[in-house]
This record gives sequence, structure tokens and C-alpha cells, in this order.
Amino acid sequence: MATPAPSSSREAWWKEGTAYQIYPASFKDSNGDGLGDIPGILSKVDHLKELGVDIVWVSPMFESPQIDMGYDISNYEAVHEPYGTLEDMQALIDACHARGMKIILDLVINHTSAEHAWFKESRSSLDNPKRDWYIWKPPRYAADGTRMPPTNWRSYFSGSTWEWDELTQEYYLHLFAKEMPDLNWENEETRHAIYNSAMRFWLERGVDGFRIDCVNMYSKRVDFQDAPIVDASVFEQPAWSEYANGPRMHEFLREMNLAVLDKYDTLTVGELPHTPDPQHVLKYVGAGDKQMSMVFQFDIVDIGQGASAKYRFTEWKLPQLKATVAKWQQFIEGTDGWTTAFCENHDQGRSVSRYASDAPEHREHSAKLLALMLTALTGTLFIYQGQEIGMINVPPSWSIDEDYQDIESVNFYHAAVKAAHENMAGDEDAIQREIDYIKRSIQILGRDNARTPMQWDASNKSAGFTDRTEGAWMRTHDLYPEINVAKQQGDPNSVLSFWKSMLRFRKSHADLFIYGNFRLYEPDNEQTFTFAKTTVPAGEAASGAGQAAVVVLNFTDEDQTVDLPSADETGTLRLVVGNYIDSAAADEVDKSAGSGRQRKLRSWEGRLYMSS
Repeated sequence: MATPAPSSSREAWWKEGTAYQIYPASFKDSNGDGLGDIPGILSKVDHLKELGVDIVWVSPMFESPQIDMGYDISNYEAVHEPYGTLEDMQALIDACHARGMKIILDLVINHTSAEHAWFKESRSSLDNPKRDWYIWKPPRYAADGTRMPPTNWRSYFSGSTWEWDELTQEYYLHLFAKEMPDLNWENEETRHAIYNSAMRFWLERGVDGFRIDCVNMYSKRVDFQDAPIVDASVFEQPAWSEYANGPRMHEFLREMNLAVLDKYDTLTVGELPHTPDPQHVLKYVGAGDKQMSMVFQFDIVDIGQGASAKYRFTEWKLPQLKATVAKWQQFIEGTDGWTTAFCENHDQGRSVSRYASDAPEHREHSAKLLALMLTALTGTLFIYQGQEIGMINVPPSWSIDEDYQDIESVNFYHAAVKAAHENMAGDEDAIQREIDYIKRSIQILGRDNARTPMQWDASNKSAGFTDRTEGAWMRTHDLYPEINVAKQQGDPNSVLSFWKSMLRFRKSHADLFIYGNFRLYEPDNEQTFTFAKTTVPAGEAASGAGQAAVVVLNFTDEDQTVDLPSADETGTLRLVVGNYIDSAAADEVDKSAGSGRQRKLRSWEGRLYMSS
């Protein structure tokens, strides 16, 4: 039943919520087939409630051929059969609501599966009524008569964004896999069919909102020009300048709200790549314009990705991470916009491995350090399954062909190997160096790092994810006996317990941590990250003027010294949280040594101070 939206954005329930993303295939298998499912999620709802979750986000569980793990949807109004039924989804919706939690789904409406009934009709003939529901173009021809795609745009999954259709003698556009054709948002009939089938259908069943996939790609530039050439060695070029943030994008989102979302009390969080300008982002998230509640700005998870291709890892320094955090914390100050805090999702490597250290002696402190940082940030907090126990990247020994499942990284690997043999023919050492580099890049950045089965316990070789004798649909991480929920559940000093306490702490000081103003110190320091949160704007946080907190983080495996801000800036500070068991004692040692506001942090140590 439709519920009217709140009259004021300050009343929005989603601002103070902590969201938890579930990847259905990898969360929990209930029937022993080796694949996660909806009843499996239902069996673990109490784990989420105990963790401190307010919003459960279920990644695509719709009917799908699973070319891209469910992001290729063949029927928005049905559940992927191995995951369960519509009745199972209703039970999950009701179970979340019974525990005081909200539930949101993925909204994947830039494209469908090629198996969707709409596309089957569209490709059946040139004059089919649904022909214009997708983007079709005739070929162009080279001087020698060779047939060529309409543009040189490169797919996110390698190769061209255009696929030739022999029956109708035209190309169709697919920004992702060829089995995922892009919908034509220029067609009004198409848009309203999307609103009914993908949105209203689920909202009427009680869903509380959507994470919106590639939300700024619906409006392409309709002249369909070639993208600028950044890699002259290949025909296909990155083309986001031609299809992201197109001329009608904001118009489409306003219409979506007017037609559907304004009639419900919904959360919408958009995936917004290729949008680096904060003023442009504010157009999407300003409460007055009614486009989206908030967006995921990907600068933080893009750190380390290559300029010409994602899986060409580049080394980075801590100031880059600090500047990114500061940028997307501060851009909403003084506006009616809202922001998000996150560093993991289903498309990224694990945060402990990427931003800290997954070495055995450091990984627990690293996971807690990142938890401390995230829970102190302004905005709606999103955590990803397994993050609460400090799951890490797969080891370098895993085989791309035997152990990896992700279409994006596997396709890139084979394309890169082929290019290496073509461009470096005869230089076997250079070829091997290139292959080793690509393997390392994928091991750091690959999407499969986030898709290994959730590690519930050490009861079997599938970490309690499934009872299937042969194992899960995907290889379980080798370290599941050391990193799992059951092992951490009763340990007050575990990563899981730290997350639980930090989520409670964050909510108990919402004015400071969820709504507070962010201030960065020593932006160029390559070893430590120091920031303050205040309940008043920067420059007005002197002693007695509002509340303040200071977070100091050591992003190295060596001891580092940090200076706490002066009392004039943040007031008198006292240690409240540390990621070492003896952080309080260590802080007292620092103070008794007469070091004033100077503190010594051990490897991957984080501390949080608050004004008295």
C-alpha cells in the first residue's frame, strides 16, 4: 500500500540508518544446492539485526540468465528460480519489517537481459512495436567496405558496445555484456513500462526503496559520436563522455519521482560513476529537486584503478584517500544534499586488502581501523556482507580460469593476454611480465574478491555457507577457519564485536557522526589520517562551541606520531575508542610522558577522541 513521503527531508528515516548489502548467491544457501537463496537470507536476518543494521539491501534476485550475476534481468516481476519464489521474497520483506528494519532492492533499468520478452520482440523485426524500446543503429562502413559498428565505444566488459543482429541487419547497443541490451529511455512508452514493472510492482509489496544501478547512463548523447582516442592500439575506446550524464538525465529522474517514487516513502541511492564535480552531484541529491536521496560516488573505490583500464593497478598514496574522503564529506555542507559512507561493495576488492593490510599480524587491527573511520563519517553508512568480520581478498595463487567467475575480470584477462602476445611478439619475458601484472591487478581489484561465499563458521569446507558435499558455486576463501562469524561471535575483542559497538556508538552520537561537519588535518601526510567531526561549521568549533571528535589513524605497519588539534579548535579531548585492546592504557602513557597533545600510534592503530 502506498505511504506518502515525509513532508521534510529532515524527517527522512534513511539518513540515520546503517545499510547492509547482501549478494544473494554468496550469502547463505538453505537447500544444499551450493547457491545462496532468499530462504538463506531469511535464516540470517537476526544476525543483521544484532549487528545493528537498519536497512537490508538485497542485490539482484530477479529472474535472470545470470550472465552478469543477475544484473541481466529477464523478468522484473519474478524471482530467479534457484533463489526462491515471490512468496519467499514477501516473507523476507515481512521479516525485516517485523524487526524494525527496512529493505531495498537493486533497480537495474539501464538495460535488460537479451532474454527479456521486451527485447525478444524488439529484435524480431524492424517494424515491431517494441523495436524502439532498445537502441538500434545501422552499420557504417570503412573505405574498403568493411562493416563497422556505429561508434568506437568500448564495453565495460571489453570489446565493442555494439552487437550485430543478423536477422534485422542492425547493431544494438550494450554498455555491458552483449546479452545485456540497453533500453531506449528516449521512448516514453518504454519509460512507463519500466516504472510499472521494475518499480511499482515491488513498492506495492512493501519494498522501501532501491539502489539504482548505473543511474546516470539512461540519457545517451543521441548523435552517437565516436569517443576520444586514449589508446591508439585498439579500436574500442572508453566512452563515458558520450553516455553518462546525458542531456535528459535529470529530466528522467524527476519524471521517475513524479510518476512513482513520490507516492511512497522511499530511499533511492544511485550508482553515479564518471561524475567528479560536486556541484553536478548536488543536482542529483538536493532534497528540493526530488531526484535521488543520495548517491554512491566511486572515487574511493576507484583508487588504484588504471587510467586506461580498470584492471591496470596503479600504486597510490594516503593523501589520495584522504582527499577523496574529505571531498565527499564536505560537498553537502550548507546544502540540502546528502551523502554516503562506504568502501566496499559487490564490484570491488575487499577494503582490508586494498586500503590497509591483510597480513596475518595486521588484518584484525586493519579491519577495526577502517570500521572506526567509516562509522565516524557523515551520511548514510553502507557495509557489505563479510566486511563486519574483516573478510579479505582471495590469495594470488587462485587461477583466473579455474577459480574466478566474474565475466568482467575474466574477459579483461584474456583480452590483455591476447594483446600482449600480439604487441610483444617474440619477447617472452615482456609477455610474462604483462600477464603477471594483469593477474596481480585483478587479484587486488577484481569483483570476485567480494563474491566468495560468506564465512559463517568452520563446520565444513564451504565455511557453513552450504551443506553441499561438493561445495559452493564459487570457491570458498582459504582462510575461512580463521575468519568466520561463529569464531568472532562470542569474542568481545573480535572485528565483529568492534563493528557492533561502533554502530551503537555512532547512533548514540548521531548529531556528531551522522550529521556532523568534517575537517581534515595534514592532508599531505603519507602515513597518518587525522580528521575532526564537529556539530558546528568548521572555524566555529572552539572550546565550548558545540561538540567535537577527533579521529587519528595510522595507515602504516610502523609506529607513527600524530598531533591532536589544539584545545582552541576542538576543546579538551578524551580517548573514547581505540582499535587496540590497550589503547586507553597506551594513551595514558603518552600523556604521562609529557607529550602534550602528541600521541604515538602503533601499526594500523586508530583512536577516536571526543571533547569533554
